[in-house]
Amino acid sequence: MNLLAPEAWKALLSRYSHIVLVANSEAVDLERLRSELPETALYVFFNKVYKVLDEPFAGHAVLVARSGVMGANIVHRREVGDVLRFFAGDDFLGVINIRVSPEENFSEESRFKDAKARHLDLTQMLGDLYPTGRIATSGFAMALWLADLKLPGKILLAGFSAKRSEKWKVFDVHDWTFEQIFLRLFARMGSISMMGGVDASPYSALAKRFPDVPPIEIAMTAAEVLSERLHNANGQIDRLMSVTKSIRAVENFFRRFKPKTRKERFLEKSKG
Repeated sequence: MNLLAPEAWKALLSRYSHIVLVANSEAVDLERLRSELPETALYVFFNKVYKVLDEPFAGHAVLVARSGVMGANIVHRREVGDVLRFFAGDDFLGVINIRVSPEENFSEESRFKDAKARHLDLTQMLGDLYPTGRIATSGFAMALWLADLKLPGKILLAGFSAKRSEKWKVFDVHDWTFEQIFLRLFARMGSISMMGGVDASPYSALAKRFPDVPPIEIAMTAAEVLSERLHNANGQIDRLMSVTKSIRAVENFFRRFKPKTRKERFLEKSKG
């Protein structure tokens, strides 16, 4: 595995004025980013880049390939060619194959075709930090790691909205609430910047309007309102679950006849 020391990573990335993490999200505005940032910016893309790119990317770029139990996801899903066709030339820094939990495994450099591949193990960094039973997103893990490197360039998150859309899923294996709280605190501390998400508190206007009210009172009042709204939403969800009970029963019946995926067969073989 091509594992670099922190000093080597810092030397590699310090040449860029900005490190831009581009989420696979509808909130990303690449044209705006390219027009506002200098040519010395490095754009960090993740996995299925065809979600945000329609044509080959002209600029400094690197691809983060997330690992799963069978190795890098784009490798075992045979998507390496589909993804790497968006990058070419000397401005492409290559692939960073990352893992964030002990169950995930790296893929060998040769599996990424002709692209330069490096490996990054973030399991120790996230072990005592991330909520138990959940797995960090690649974007969150990279943002935290880059901030800890103390690079001279600015770290910018683009499209980190954590919002589900008709086009893209928001997987429940991640703790989106924890990540958004963490990243927004990071942004307000000045460690990173955010575009296409929220980098200014929507409640800051309340503090200006009620300067004599302690911030904790504003926070408690906001929590009270949000708690009531969540309680009402849960009531509607319970009703929806009751109405769709028969539909889910039919779905679960037919799921038993669905062929096993390559991942499921791999896990069964590993246990055997």
